[in-house]
Order: sequence, then structure tokens, then C-alpha cells
Amino acid sequence: MVAVRSSTRVPLDIGLEAPVESEIITFEGLADGQEHLAIRLGDADSGVPLVRLHSECLTGDALGSLRCDCGPQLREALARIHERGGYLLYLRQEGRGIGLYNKLDAYRLQDEGYDTYQANIRLGRGADERNYLSAAQMLRCVNAEEIDLLSNNPDKAAQLTALGIRVRDSISTGAHVNPSNYRYLEAKVSETNHAIDLGRVTL
Repeated sequence: MVAVRSSTRVPLDIGLEAPVESEIITFEGLADGQEHLAIRLGDADSGVPLVRLHSECLTGDALGSLRCDCGPQLREALARIHERGGYLLYLRQEGRGIGLYNKLDAYRLQDEGYDTYQANIRLGRGADERNYLSAAQMLRCVNAEEIDLLSNNPDKAAQLTALGIRVRDSISTGAHVNPSNYRYLEAKVSETNHAIDLGRVTL
């Protein structure tokens, strides 16, 4: 049985004029046994909530790495969900599920010319090992079985739908492009059909 373990109110500095109130929810009984979080922002009960599934990225989220778009996406998502009302699920799936050390090894392979998916495969891992069963369980626990999904990744919507979560709409984030992550984002578009508009980007 999956259940809410605890909820804690935490003020967040997400780059707006003033801190915002959040409720951080923990769970027990999740399928993968990981310590995932649901961060509730704004009025999550007024209509269909806006939800982002955000995979942990220590280098991007905490250290400001420019090799990905994870940090800017996280900050954008927190602000948009606060305004609209909903949840950010912070999922412990570093490196598309291969872990932090493997992700850093994959970076070295990317420096040799492999794209982000090819590098994972060269390490003997899947191109993307993420599974969103626990995310679906978390959404059910907070009574968010119909959502608007803030994501560029069609696989997230497909997996949630297959797991019984009704995705009413998929909403893209902005294109957070810089010279260090352009090839990374280009691979997302060409390999896994991410909805990122690179056509109007000038570096």
C-alpha cells in the first residue's frame, strides 16, 4: 500500500520577488523504494493541477551545470506551478536512471562525440532507464489523477497514461539553450522527439 508518510511546510526562494510557501510531501510503499518528493505549490485543488515530473540532477539543479537544461527547467517549473497550482514531483532518477557516477562517465563519452543517449548505451546501460510507476502512485496519493503535464518529453505522458493517470494536456517548458548544452538538446529532439523549439535559437 502506498501512502503519504509526512508533509512539511517549507518556504522556497524560487527567484520571484518574495519567497513562496510550499508543502513537501513524502511517501511510503513506493514501487521502487526511492525517497521521491511531491512539492505542492499554489492552489493545487482549484481545477486540474499543473504537474512536472522532474528527475534529480545534482549537477544542473544544485551546481548550475551548463551541460543540460535541468536547473533552468526546475526554476521555471516551480514558478509556473506556484502561479497555477499543482505539484512538482522531484524524482530520484539521476542521469535518466543510471546514477550520478555513471552520468559523469557519460559526460566524458559525450566529449568524445557520442550524444547523451549513445553515451549511456556505451556504458552498458539503457538510453533512458526511467520508469514513472512511482510517480503515478504519488499522484494518486495526492488525488491528482487528472493533470496538465509540464514537460517536453512525450514518454512521460505516455507512461503516465498507461499507468492510469489522465493527462489532459501536455505543456512545453521554455527552451533553455546555451553553447554548452545545444548538442544535448538537439539529441533530445532528434532521438526522443522532445518538444523543444531549437529553430529560433541564436547562440
